Amino acid sequence: MKKIVTTLGTAALLTATISTGLAALPNPGMQIEKGRTALVVTDPQNDFLSPKGVAWGVVGKSVEANNTVENIDTLFKTAKAQGIPVFISPHYYYPHDHGWKFEGALEKLMHNIGMFDRKGALNLDGFEGSGADWLARYKPYINDGHTTVTSPHKVYGPETNDLVLQLRKQGIDKVVLAGMSANLCTESHMRELIEQGFEVAVVSDATAAAQVEEGDGYAAALVNFRYIANTVWTTGKAVKAMQAK
Repeated sequence: MKKIVTTLGTAALLTATISTGLAALPNPGMQIEKGRTALVVTDPQNDFLSPKGVAWGVVGKSVEANNTVENIDTLFKTAKAQGIPVFISPHYYYPHDHGWKFEGALEKLMHNIGMFDRKGALNLDGFEGSGADWLARYKPYINDGHTTVTSPHKVYGPETNDLVLQLRKQGIDKVVLAGMSANLCTESHMRELIEQGFEVAVVSDATAAAQVEEGDGYAAALVNFRYIANTVWTTGKAVKAMQAK
């Protein structure tokens, strides 16, 4: 094991450990059941997923390496085809949010660069095509009149929006989780949903994260996904699971 640690990065080590059967952790798995399972996607927005987005400079390499944009598209397409409900948990900042008196490191950065900014909760001026808007290729799925778009989460997790309420009101207790970004909003949603009694399968290549001097957010998230979620799937495995029921 020491040799593997020396020669592999964190993400590769986790994959190698699982694939070689050396993992000490069990894999409880999750069975998709129609009527009880939903696809939840966090922040499928331009600022994260478009080369023109304000965060692309730090997340772009991870997004491209994981084929994240295409994999999220595949999950949307499969869920819609299989009649699995889709929920979007977006991130928006309004002018009053910029009056906060204190912020964490990434909150500070997001506010400084205008990430997810909108002119107001009831104001869509300038929204179309902005960093806060959906990636264009996802709009047919999200704007089809059958997708639940929750109120915005304001930091990272769904504690500040109505995602859990919306899921419970539709009888959902199992979640296939994807979106941006891995060690922030996606991981925070996983943690809160687990705490709220949901089963969660995280799709590891339908997310990505910033790579900065302090570390690789994607590698950090992979470890916690494996420790906490009921299971961790690739997009291919998620598609097979969704199509099996």
